Amino acid sequence: MKSKGHGRRILVIGELNIDVVASGLREAPQLGEEILASDFALTLGSASAIFACGVAKLGYEVTFVSKVGADEFGKFCLSELRAAGVSTSHVIRKKELQTGVTIALSTNKERALVTYPGSISAVGPDLFRSSLLRGHQHLHMTSYFLQTRLKSSFPRIFREAQEMGLSTSFDPNSDPSQNWDREIDGVLAHTDLLFLNENEALRLTRQRDVRSALKKLGDLVPCVVIKRGARGAIGISEGKITSVPAFRIVTKDTTGAGDSFAAGFVSSFLRGGSIGESLRSGNACGALSAMYAGGTAGQPDLSALNRFLKEH
Repeated sequence: MKSKGHGRRILVIGELNIDVVASGLREAPQLGEEILASDFALTLGSASAIFACGVAKLGYEVTFVSKVGADEFGKFCLSELRAAGVSTSHVIRKKELQTGVTIALSTNKERALVTYPGSISAVGPDLFRSSLLRGHQHLHMTSYFLQTRLKSSFPRIFREAQEMGLSTSFDPNSDPSQNWDREIDGVLAHTDLLFLNENEALRLTRQRDVRSALKKLGDLVPCVVIKRGARGAIGISEGKITSVPAFRIVTKDTTGAGDSFAAGFVSSFLRGGSIGESLRSGNACGALSAMYAGGTAGQPDLSALNRFLKEH
């Protein structure tokens, strides 16, 4: 698949919450026991917001559409988005809502997440109207299974976006129920770029290996990327599979690294980068994110990204 051109304005519709990150755990905690963390951070959370911040720092104008509580956590989320250059004029604050929270427990290899949905559950079809698409060149949405009220509207939103000439990217994230229902095919039918991690790809396709999953998804979506963490990333476009290794780094926290990867890939792709170049850009953004606690602290601007790529 070839890029539709360098669109400067990106629309992100999705959930908004904070992340409470305890990193540097030596092992996963067990119920009834206490373990120690070497670092702690209160950061902007949600896959949608981490992507939005990442791609905004890389030079794109980003509009964020969401709903959040009129509480201190909601105020914090909006402040962090604005600091990254993301427009929050379409984020609704409600006094009756409590902003969602994700608790991330992170070792240097893996993490566990505990999420209180809060305002995430209030994100619904009432937030979307077709006029929001005007003036934008790309749409990104994520957390398909988590946003239960908005879920059924994903296919319509993606279809309307493509009909209005926008390119689209979709990162469904994991399904907490592990059912992976086939309603998601309605979204894939209008997706230009699909992002999944290895486990998600295998569960969605019911395949046993990554390449089989990639080929099956490649029959449905023009460009598919599977994020493999320390093993890099692999993608398929027009039937051709491209694999790029990861950068060697000292990992501090992987929270949001996949969303930073997506931001790096989309940024490169919309600028006309090849799938190989875009995978490398995604790997770099994911690596830089994983070197810091939380999803946004390590995200680079374009000059920092280019410097990292040149040095590595």
